[in-house]
Amino acid sequence: MLRNAIFILTSILFATVATAEQVPTRQQAVDSFHRGIAFFCNEVSIHGGYLWRYAADLSEREGEIPASPTTAWVQPPGTPAVGMAYLAAYKITGDKTCLQAACESAHALTQGQLESGCWDYRIEFSEPARGQFAYRVDANKRDSKKKARNTSTLDDNTTQAALSFIMQVDQVLDFKDEVLHEAAQFALRSLLDAQYPNGAWPQRFDRSPDPKKYPVLPASYPTDWSRKYPAINYISYYTFNDNTIADTIKMMFLAAEIYADEKFAAAARRGGDFILLAQMPEPQPGWAQQYNAAMHPAWARKFEPPSITGGESQNVLKTLLRLYQWTGERKYLEPVPRAIAYFRRSLLDNGQLARFYELQTNRPLFFTKDYHLTHRDTDLHTHYSFKSTSRLDEIEAEYDRLAGQKPADFRPVKILNPRTQPKLTDELANAAAKIIAGQDARGAWVEPAHYRNRTNLATGAPSIGCRTFAANIMTLARFIAATANTLPPKSAEN
Repeated sequence: MLRNAIFILTSILFATVATAEQVPTRQQAVDSFHRGIAFFCNEVSIHGGYLWRYAADLSEREGEIPASPTTAWVQPPGTPAVGMAYLAAYKITGDKTCLQAACESAHALTQGQLESGCWDYRIEFSEPARGQFAYRVDANKRDSKKKARNTSTLDDNTTQAALSFIMQVDQVLDFKDEVLHEAAQFALRSLLDAQYPNGAWPQRFDRSPDPKKYPVLPASYPTDWSRKYPAINYISYYTFNDNTIADTIKMMFLAAEIYADEKFAAAARRGGDFILLAQMPEPQPGWAQQYNAAMHPAWARKFEPPSITGGESQNVLKTLLRLYQWTGERKYLEPVPRAIAYFRRSLLDNGQLARFYELQTNRPLFFTKDYHLTHRDTDLHTHYSFKSTSRLDEIEAEYDRLAGQKPADFRPVKILNPRTQPKLTDELANAAAKIIAGQDARGAWVEPAHYRNRTNLATGAPSIGCRTFAANIMTLARFIAATANTLPPKSAEN
């Protein structure tokens, strides 16, 4: 209790000092930058891996759930997010300390790569490596009685974030790190194999699908659907929920850029073609969160019914706009106007969209706290968002801009943007000043813990968050680069 009280008082003091907004020197920023990285690498990291947050004294640690000292998290904002901060900071500043830290995080991820080719939500360093490393071991010597985790997940940008990060480190190292390069290629092969004949990907997989079980069909409405949760295994369903397919499409285009290989871009375009196939017919030309092999909207978790989704459908629309920007193929723009018109007709009285609309009737669907399906928006569960902010104006404005382009004026958009020299602004200087003032003697940034389910850290308890660390390192890197007289070394320009 006393230790936590001291951390709280210290954090308040730092916050007070940080309001001074005195422009720091470049050396002060460099010193803070290095202290922060050293603390995270030496005190927080487990073999280069990270979780989501930690108690300020590192006595408790957690990802989505409490974790052990030998656990790292893959699901953002875990290891890939921290690693990407290191890598981006290296590209901005040319500081080799950042590159070394990024490489350590990338190698940590390879230790958690599964035999199915990709990643689960977490890495247990107490378990043996099961990915590309496992194939270097005589299969007859494996312990057949011990069942290892082997289900790769595309949920919550888990595999996509890990692989995107490893590929970018691989590129910066000129593809000379054999372990990282093989890990990336193994994962990409596995994702190509996991793609369904219609271009979709599942939420999770442990083997390649049997194409005979997954015919290519357009989306349609089931003749009827159960209002009672059937408790089925939904991980093989074609999944838009949590941007699963959108994140995979983007990652495949990134692979095509990095490795100059058309097969990855072709896989991404097939993913885009699935989006076209999955648009529901009238009267509800939106998208479901997930579809079964018959291309009917289907149940997933007990609070995710067969329905048209106002949440994920908006992300699907944004993905279609990006597909046009990446490919120049106007077929990806074609579904947008009628979907926008439908969702405008479906807005709630408060201007939001319902997360779920009942099939055919278009009545909003909600769940009570005891998971009863209802049309009333009272007594809602708080762990899940049953209403979504409308982004239709933003989406329509972007559609109008893109649709108005002349084909001759089209220029494909790249995933990796060229590096530009940050500019020193008052806003950047003030942000750097607050970050430096808010850092403790160890190099840590302590903040009140944010509440999540199933965690040990109480709301408001002093904590160290990976998301905040990554943001602070990036701000300091931009300030350092903006105050430099010259650009970073050419070796940093990748």
